[in-house]
Amino acid sequence: MIVKVALENWKSFRDRVEFSMVASSERQHGNRVPQVRKYRTRVLPIAAFYGGNASGKSNFFQALQFAKRLVVQRIDPDDVIPVVPFGQDAKWVEQPSRFRFELLIDETIYEFSFAVTQKEVVEEKLVVNGARTETVLYDRRNGKPNFDQILAEDPRLQFVFEGTRENQLFLSNSVSQKVVRFRPVYDWFRKNLVLIGPDSRFAGVARLLDPEERLSSAVAEKLWELDTGIARLGGEEIPLEAVPLLEKVRSDLERLAEGKTVYLPYSPAEQLVVSRKAGKLTVQKVVAYHPKADGGEARFNLGQESDGTQRVIDLLPAFLDLSDQDSKRVYVIDEVDRSLHTLLIRRLVEAYLAGCSTQSRRQLLLTTHDVLLMDQELLRRDEMWVTERDAGGVSKLFSFSDYKDVRYDKDIRKSYLQGRLGGIPRILLQGALSDSCL
Repeated sequence: MIVKVALENWKSFRDRVEFSMVASSERQHGNRVPQVRKYRTRVLPIAAFYGGNASGKSNFFQALQFAKRLVVQRIDPDDVIPVVPFGQDAKWVEQPSRFRFELLIDETIYEFSFAVTQKEVVEEKLVVNGARTETVLYDRRNGKPNFDQILAEDPRLQFVFEGTRENQLFLSNSVSQKVVRFRPVYDWFRKNLVLIGPDSRFAGVARLLDPEERLSSAVAEKLWELDTGIARLGGEEIPLEAVPLLEKVRSDLERLAEGKTVYLPYSPAEQLVVSRKAGKLTVQKVVAYHPKADGGEARFNLGQESDGTQRVIDLLPAFLDLSDQDSKRVYVIDEVDRSLHTLLIRRLVEAYLAGCSTQSRRQLLLTTHDVLLMDQELLRRDEMWVTERDAGGVSKLFSFSDYKDVRYDKDIRKSYLQGRLGGIPRILLQGALSDSCL
């Protein structure tokens, strides 16, 4: 679970901002807030980010995306670190961007932080928090490591550090060198942090097309219940040779690992997925089946479905996983309401929260413009956050719980839309659009 995230000098977040999932003292919806007894704290199961266009919501999502990429993906010796500092003030461009994560992993809280420029990792630190004490596992500064006393006795760690390049995290390199001590944090970024963007397509689609997969039948059932008109999804296998592809794309597909699946944007009307099973590449066209009045089924290419229906298919596997009591994943969804009816999104969020308890360890973070979710009967004040950008292009981040006059029974939507809580666009346009503007 995410406990806290802090950013500094990342895109529009010039100054340090801190996002916290630690529950405040309010009692509302307390029966669904996970308790971490070891630390005598509670960690929230959900957070919704509001704000005007270009206020910083997606920049926060992209910060998590960048951190995951830096931890998990391979970086070559000559690669530039793809960090994006605050660009509206020249003095910040050469300064390091800073990221700090406080994570609950298997009932233990870790603090992982790093500072990077495009050229190098300037600082990196990993800390284990006990109930009353903390242990600094390593602290990397000025190109040198400072290990915990016990770890310092392991000569292999120094050897691994000396093999860590300037543009590479020690965490990533140590795990690749089979150092298991730091693996929980690495695995959290690789396995537990799941990011779904506005244009993400068909996560786990291979499982959706397999009629023997439980996920396939579950998605089909929910698609029907959500009034999409789809009875089930299916895949029609076609020869790879029949698909006109650029030679580079075909070459990349030949290197696809066993058991992996990739989405192949082919045409607006046809959605293809390529998988490797038993050493063989297979291509399937994704199709949807609708019931007919005579009891039969009508078949449509998935690309013929509405954008909203395709977005539901993108999101359903995430919400179904979130319904699993044993799930420990953190799903972060940018623009969750894209192309979707407001009642549908609310129902999905309600279904997720209905399964949360003091023992659950899963989380949902989402960015949205949907004010129907801005309801204290659904969300607590400390679960609703706002991003706001000032005249200098600097984004701020704050929670509704920061406002002392926001009562538990207050209509937050009205106050928000009236601009009393910030986070709305500063629209200067007055009157009608004249012909001279066209």
